[in-house]
Amino acid sequence: MENKKTPYTDDTIVALATATGVGAISVIRLSGKEAIELADKVFKTLNGKPLSEAPSHTVHLGTIKSENQVIDECLATIFKGKKSYTGEPVVEFSCHGSAYITQEVIKLCLANGARLAQAGEFTKRAFLNGKLALNQAEAVADLIASDSKASHQVALQQMRGGFTSEIEDLRQELLNFASLIELELDFSEEDVEFADRSQFEQLLKRIKTTLQTLIQSFSAGNAIKNGIPVAIVGKPNAGKSTLLNTLLNEERAIVSDIAGTTRDTIEETLHIDGFTFRFIDTAGIRDTKDQIEAIGVEKAKEKIKKAQLILYLYNEKENTTDEVIHFVTENYHKEAKFILLHNKIEDLQEVITPFDNEILASIPEEYIFSQLRISAKENINIDELKKILSLYVKNLSPSAGNTIITNIRHYEALNNALQALEKVEEGMQIHLSGDLLAIDIRETLYHLGSITGAVSNDELLGNIFSRFCIGK
Repeated sequence: MENKKTPYTDDTIVALATATGVGAISVIRLSGKEAIELADKVFKTLNGKPLSEAPSHTVHLGTIKSENQVIDECLATIFKGKKSYTGEPVVEFSCHGSAYITQEVIKLCLANGARLAQAGEFTKRAFLNGKLALNQAEAVADLIASDSKASHQVALQQMRGGFTSEIEDLRQELLNFASLIELELDFSEEDVEFADRSQFEQLLKRIKTTLQTLIQSFSAGNAIKNGIPVAIVGKPNAGKSTLLNTLLNEERAIVSDIAGTTRDTIEETLHIDGFTFRFIDTAGIRDTKDQIEAIGVEKAKEKIKKAQLILYLYNEKENTTDEVIHFVTENYHKEAKFILLHNKIEDLQEVITPFDNEILASIPEEYIFSQLRISAKENINIDELKKILSLYVKNLSPSAGNTIITNIRHYEALNNALQALEKVEEGMQIHLSGDLLAIDIRETLYHLGSITGAVSNDELLGNIFSRFCIGK
């Protein structure tokens, strides 16, 4: 269903745009066709001139009154016409950050004809009024939720529309060829071709390459957005909890010489070089008759299956080479890489031992991202480990300037578009008729359009914007 980007409603909506609670200021946002006229009913400027007569993008000092009682002296910022975030008249009251003041101002706006905004309704109006593409609107939510430098940069890039223009350009080129192919259907009896098939094949290859690149970037994008899950594993007393404490620089996990101290998983987040890592300290993996410890071991194995990086701690006093090799090969999965950490090196003199060489020689190279000798207890080479972790994410990321996909909805739409495009390619190879080719082309166009919102429906929009905070 094509979205014509008409205004969502004529209602004037109001909501608190800043976080709830006591603060220096609270920003209360009004948006809608009558927003400025409504604001004039509750807000009086110090110079006595109504906001409706003031220029757009200006700030005015005044008071908000209810039945001659002053609620607050505050600032009103006005945005007229389509020159606002939502694409319709907007007024923002910057009041003192009292919960009572905020409540009274919103109540006053409601009494004068506004209604409470729904979750994400301001951004939804921005989309429906053509100010943002749908994926840009989703990037707004990601920007608000970003908690690291990397996730902030990716969300900002997508909000500024780089991904949007890339998808729209591809869609427009495909749409142009689709129009020519469908035009041929009107002249089917005359056996003419308006669409150059060789040029069309080149276009399909170029679009396919772009889609594959974007799809492949999701692994990095998802990691940047949600954090890299890192499982810390090894036998009991391998130093897993000590390593977690050392990385966090705090006593987060209980450390003891008694084997099997950690019986449940402990998860903590750490930012390294702008990237987020979610460290999971697991129970020591061994055969045990202790029922509770056995549950912890099973949980540890589950975390390994879900991890993107696995930090495996070992040393020659407590492990044989066969044990290490068996563990890595048994627990490797294609979504993860191992970083082998030879721990407790504080008592060793050798830089590297035959023990390490035998392990590295016996494990397939693609299983291992790196190997390092450390002492979690004495903080030896922990900074080097952090550099390796950072390097892992940098290696995942596409080259600078390239688009990174972080949204699962976009990822699924791109996969669906690629599958439909491959059907078009197959049809070209077997010289499928134009009417059947057009069906698969239209399906490709649909999935590409669903990313930017060129194709949308109320259910999709409701699902997306319901995840936003109220006031945005």
